[in-house]
Amino acid sequence: ALLAHTKNPPYLSTKQELRSTVRIQKIHSKSSMDKGEPETSAKRGKVGAVMEGVASIALLPCGSISGHFIQLPHSLCYGLHGTELACERECSRGEDYRLIKLTITDYNSNRDCSVVVECRGHDAARFHNIEHAHGWENDVVGMVEQKHGKSKIVISFECETLKAEKAAEDHIRQFMPKLAGMDAVVNIGRMSIAGLDFEAEGEHEHVEQNI
Repeated sequence: ALLAHTKNPPYLSTKQELRSTVRIQKIHSKSSMDKGEPETSAKRGKVGAVMEGVASIALLPCGSISGHFIQLPHSLCYGLHGTELACERECSRGEDYRLIKLTITDYNSNRDCSVVVECRGHDAARFHNIEHAHGWENDVVGMVEQKHGKSKIVISFECETLKAEKAAEDHIRQFMPKLAGMDAVVNIGRMSIAGLDFEAEGEHEHVEQNI
């Protein structure tokens, strides 16, 4: 029902606002395919299939994030959860720079994959992959470089709609009730994820448990 088409104006309710964002993304995706954008094709060749869609993410005061990613046009929903990592190079990169360990959950298989991304922006966030991890703690460098032969996960998200105060609380009560009353802000925007392989991740975890 969340992704059903509606003719009503997008400002009537929070749910309809998210529907409107999803419809815009569907149109954008179709337009990109029709034009055969070379940039997207090249990206697909390097990192495999690219999932595109809309993300709704709550940014908590403690630095954690939680939300959902809806893949289009299949309307598949994935869980998003992130925790802030200590970063000695924060100051040199600007006061709005943070490192986030982002976990993506496949609800169907109950498996997840994690990747370290850089987050910029305060209330209106942007997530992207880290190009260089030198200078951080060894465990962070290891996660960024994704050892053990795992494929690289490529993340891109940019906030297009920011909800704060009452608008954020209404959205959270409707879509993320467990986060109600935590003074979070909500970011809604287009998101792309490439290189996800939940089966490979599950096999890797199984091997580690048997060692």
